[in-house]
Amino acid sequence: MTALSTPALSNLQINADRLWSTILETAQFGGTPKGGVKRLTLSEEDRQVRDWFRAACEAAGCTVSVDALGNMFALRPGRDASKAPLGIGSHLDTQPTGGKFDGILGTLAALEVVRALNDAGIETDTPLCVVNWTNEEGSRFAPAMMGSAGHVADLPLAEILARTDAEGVSVGEALDAIGYRGEVPLGTQKFSGFLELHIEQGPILEAENLTIGVVEHGQGIIWYNGRITGFESHAGSTPMHLRKDALATLSEIVLAVEKLAVDLGPNAVGTVADITIARQSRNVIPGEITFATEFRTPDAGILEALDKGLQAAVVRIAQKRKVSVQLDTIWRKEPTHFDPKVTGAVAAAAQKLGLSHRPMVSGAGHDSFHLATIVPTGMIFVPCKDGVSHNELESATKDDCAAGANVLLHAVLALAGDAAKA
Repeated sequence: MTALSTPALSNLQINADRLWSTILETAQFGGTPKGGVKRLTLSEEDRQVRDWFRAACEAAGCTVSVDALGNMFALRPGRDASKAPLGIGSHLDTQPTGGKFDGILGTLAALEVVRALNDAGIETDTPLCVVNWTNEEGSRFAPAMMGSAGHVADLPLAEILARTDAEGVSVGEALDAIGYRGEVPLGTQKFSGFLELHIEQGPILEAENLTIGVVEHGQGIIWYNGRITGFESHAGSTPMHLRKDALATLSEIVLAVEKLAVDLGPNAVGTVADITIARQSRNVIPGEITFATEFRTPDAGILEALDKGLQAAVVRIAQKRKVSVQLDTIWRKEPTHFDPKVTGAVAAAAQKLGLSHRPMVSGAGHDSFHLATIVPTGMIFVPCKDGVSHNELESATKDDCAAGANVLLHAVLALAGDAAKA
């Protein structure tokens, strides 16, 4: 087996047409009229794309295994079988009104890297493992990044399997329904490192006319579920000073979340969403409301200050309004700092390929945040039109997708050891 020459490696490219074709092909599983994708995790549409992914990986010479949470691992052997593989990939589930790039690009680009290496007859020293993580989006089951969280033992398996969706279906039941509760014990698959390609989901790269984001940090995140219990009464005959209005209480909480994020900014954001008023009627004062809220920041100290600030504000507002407010922290992830060796390989690959690039902080959460707690990890960003994501209008160009995949390819070659002709 002879070493592959440096010029040959430098000129190696993925097949841009093939990558684009797979993006369009998989978009049919859960495709929406506006060109987006609705493929909730562990749904029938998710089963369809998983079956497609398994077949495609096996056709590329990989051995596919599935763990107890449905995480899929497609292993491509390397010259040194004693080494843990380098993980590459992302996820295939989407938001209810999602696009065809969020997560999907990273998974399909990882598959394309394997296909390109096969076409060139290249065997890496370190094995490669293409990964599809379960429930990255968190839109059907909370929290997000559930599969990778279980993999790194951030959440226990039994707790994850018991989580339910809005219809009361548990994760375990949903896995069984689509046949993807695998036999591999959770966390068994080991990695030497992990690298994920993703659309930016923000406007910075496009605004600065850059092609590649070298992601060095990820924001910390806290998710809360809230319940406000006031008292339902007649909207016409209840004086204002005697009301226990759950919606008015929520309004103050929303403004408190906004004020905390602004006051502790500029690198902090807060959001309130998923609001449900129980037993709604136009002439009844809302007596019970559930809601979800979150904070994100790359600074651990600010994350803690946001949490304490919200807890104090909720107590103050509840006392003032004479209602009960229950605020439960359902997920907390501290800020992520990616490995310099991996981010360096990404930057070097972009430089070698002549692609404009800059260091970045990820505003969104990703499976790589969990992987970074156990192995050297990094991420690559490419632009998306107008920074729009989690929307059917989400869009990225064929050229940018190919550029990101080529950076992934060359970063893989750097991290997975010297390549040789098979």
